Amino acid sequence: MSMQSVEVHLKQRPNGMPVAEDFSFVERDLGDPEESEVLVRNLYISVDPYMRGRMNEGRGYAEGYKLDEVMYGGAVGRVVASRHPDFAEGTIVSSNNGWREGFLSDGRGLLTLPETKLPVSAFLGPLGGTGRTAYEGLLGAATMQDGETVFVSGAAGAVGSIAGQIAHLRGCRTIGSAGSPAKVAFCREIGFDYMFDYHEGHLLNHLREGAPDGLDVYFDNVGGDHLEAALGHMKRLGRIALCGAISQYNLTAPAPGPRNLAVAIGSGLNLKGFIVGMFPELREPFQEEMTNWLENEQILWRETVLDGIQRAPEAFRGLFTGENVGKMLVKLAE
Repeated sequence: MSMQSVEVHLKQRPNGMPVAEDFSFVERDLGDPEESEVLVRNLYISVDPYMRGRMNEGRGYAEGYKLDEVMYGGAVGRVVASRHPDFAEGTIVSSNNGWREGFLSDGRGLLTLPETKLPVSAFLGPLGGTGRTAYEGLLGAATMQDGETVFVSGAAGAVGSIAGQIAHLRGCRTIGSAGSPAKVAFCREIGFDYMFDYHEGHLLNHLREGAPDGLDVYFDNVGGDHLEAALGHMKRLGRIALCGAISQYNLTAPAPGPRNLAVAIGSGLNLKGFIVGMFPELREPFQEEMTNWLENEQILWRETVLDGIQRAPEAFRGLFTGENVGKMLVKLAE
């Protein structure tokens, strides 16, 4: 069973905000799987802010995108033809072979998804790299303890919304920032104790109101002015998990660092950058706890879904213009 697959290639490296001309669409005939191969049709692909760093030339993420080659990212798909003993036809798998409608594989990098009452898209969101990033950032990078005061920037985003709920379930007071009244309302619905729209008022004043005694933990998804404000309100020996800096990804010149970074010295602050997978000891606890939380509706999540591979660049741009609430996905098939 062969299939035609459309792939998204990086045509040129973006200068600032990515535009449509930075991408191209290439159609391929995948052919039939050979011995020990499978043919997978992707159902959903993930678009994530970290991908912007992989579009740049030079140092950054270890595996950057090459020009005129298919991009890649998280995906869940269905095996539609198989000559591999470990993958029967109809099996749902996750992979890093996104940004394409389908692909042939020898099985390496494919993970058979467990049966659950949750939709398969959850394995790209709270049960996938998104949820694990939130879990590892709090419990690994920030060593969060039950009952602490935690600030999450980008609280309505895919990672931020999960991080806030994990902290809430651990008995923490949770403060969050978001970019619109609707996003603020969503975060209040999922349990944030204090929410504010960062377009309104002064960041530091919001933190002082939401956390009068200071912050134990800051989960940073934004960088820039949010990081500077959090530094100014951390408790002594506070911890900052540096997950992302979405406010800076599309800048055409380096952004200045926080003007008050020196406060980290006297306060003994710990600023730790991380990416998902740096804490392998947390993988099994994450899977167990997150599955239980989701199946018991203790953690809620939202998705923003665009249909069709042609809309993948649009979905990606939407991450930087505030179009998404929760996880941004592109749906390719039923």
